[in-house]
Amino acid sequence: MGTVRRAVPGDIPAILGLLVQVDMVHHTGRPDLFKGPATKYSADELSALLHDETRPVFVCADGSGTVRGHAFCILQQHVNDAVMTDIRTLYIDDICVDEAARRQHIGRQLYDAVIAYAREIGCYNVTLNVWACNPSAQAFYESCGMKPQKIGMETVL
Repeated sequence: MGTVRRAVPGDIPAILGLLVQVDMVHHTGRPDLFKGPATKYSADELSALLHDETRPVFVCADGSGTVRGHAFCILQQHVNDAVMTDIRTLYIDDICVDEAARRQHIGRQLYDAVIAYAREIGCYNVTLNVWACNPSAQAFYESCGMKPQKIGMETVL
């Protein structure tokens, strides 16, 4: 178990390492779509992101301060949309727990902290996407009480 808090610039090296782990899970499942090993953000991009209040990033650090997991979020709202209602949604763009720290409830701690934060800022719901090639992630989110909202489909040509 650890402590969940907002990420700070000193966490960037650890976050970059976790982002490679996320990419490799996806690369292993869908090498046709995901390059590997890679990160979706550079250190400079992460530095800017950590100051963006519409894109909060949380980390879970163990007792020694080592980052063991992260959660990237995006605040979404469809104001004056012709079809969608005007609700605030906190979208979880990415949750990752270090491979060496899995099965220690860190993912649940991160998820619970994101839910608490979403309630605190007045969100209606929390959403995320799960790749079909990652059934363990889907099972984890279902164990947290999440239910499918929509299903993305494809035809590979």
